[in-house]
This record gives sequence, C-alpha cells and structure tokens, in this order.
Amino acid sequence: MSETKDSTVSLADEDDIKEVLSEAVLGLWDVVNRLTRLRPSKRDRYRVTIFGSARVQPGTFGYDETKRCAAALAEMGCDIITGGGPGLMQAANEGASSNPERAQSIGIRVDLPFEQEINSFVNQTFEHRTFFTRLHQFVLTSDAFIVAPGGIGTVLETLMIWQLLQVHHLNNTPLVLVGNMWPGLIEWAKTSMLSPDSPLASEQDMEIPQCVSNSDEALAIIEQHRIKWLENQSASKTQP
Repeated sequence: MSETKDSTVSLADEDDIKEVLSEAVLGLWDVVNRLTRLRPSKRDRYRVTIFGSARVQPGTFGYDETKRCAAALAEMGCDIITGGGPGLMQAANEGASSNPERAQSIGIRVDLPFEQEINSFVNQTFEHRTFFTRLHQFVLTSDAFIVAPGGIGTVLETLMIWQLLQVHHLNNTPLVLVGNMWPGLIEWAKTSMLSPDSPLASEQDMEIPQCVSNSDEALAIIEQHRIKWLENQSASKTQP
C-alpha cells in the first residue's frame, strides 16, 4: 500500500485493510513498550512473587510448606504476589493474609477456558486476558521470585524470568527454585546447552537460578536480598 497523508483505504480492499490493521497493532505495541520503560523511582514495599502448581491440595506437605514460607515473608514485611488461583497460589496468599498489617496478598490472574476463580485469600486482584501481559506484570511488580513445585505453567514462568535475567532486562532479582524437581531441570540445561563443541548458553547463565531444598533456605536468600534492597531505598530517599 502506497500511503500518503490523505490516503484512504476502501473497506472492499482486504489486503490494504490487513496492512492498516497490522501497522496499527505494531504501533500500539510500540506505545506499550515505551510505557513499560517507566519505573517508580521509589517503592515502599518489597514484593515477592511465588509461582507454583494449581493442583496441590490443602493439607498436603507442599501446601502447608508454601503457606508457612509466605507467612514468614509476610512477617518480614514482604507483599506476596501469586497467580491468584488454587493450589500453591492459594497457599501463598493464605500465608500472606495471616499478617494483613505487614503484607498485602495479591493475585494476578488470567482468563482460562477452564475458569479458575480467584482464591479467597487475595485482597488485591489484577485481571489479564493473555499470559504474556500477565507475565509482564509479574516482572514489573516483583523484587524476587520463589518457585515452588509446579507443572507446565510454572516451568513457563520460571524460564521467562530466567531468560529476562540472562539478557539483563531484569537485574539483581533473586530467582529461587525450591524442591527436588528443579535441580534436574538445571542439570538438563547444563548438559544440553554447554556442549564444548557448540555451546548454546554460557556457564554464567546456569548460575542464575538458585536451587534450594527447602523453604528455610529460600527465606534466608530473600531476607539477605531484602536487607540490601532496604539499604538502597534508604539511600535513594536521602538523595536530592
């Protein structure tokens, strides 16, 4: 389509209509990308996103341990963010809601064909139509990520954060993988991607996720990071 300042497109011209729509959508994405470059200069609250399975039931070890971890983070003064659904997301929100004076319990949900209602322990909800915009909000609003055991969705979220840390779109953000399912993933990545003949990644990339065996080890990592975060926040408040 040869476009001029006063050019118009006939609704009967399907090819030109597709081109106009394509250009308009790309233009909108450019606007969105520019807006997401903006960051608050100071944030008052430290926020931890907890990813994990929607299938784990209350009363199981995984549920109770995730709830305990979130409650300990809330006691530190950390807000807890999850996908807002059932399973370990609910466990984390339940743990956060045990200390409402010190922590917010946040859910960032997505529309699914099999509808998942927001769990009852969320006190602030955000709704998304796509996984892509939802993941973007996790990135924009989180200071650390803890990954509990989970399925394909949890793996997707984990690899997305890992990749953003690899290319430095995220910096100085802990990615802590809890439980015995994750070392196998890291070992697979090392074996498959660090071939001396044709490496597909660097050894430093494999050091980005921190695998720990239990919640107490994850809490220790987050606590140390939060202390440095608070120091940085305090220093920024003293600057003109």
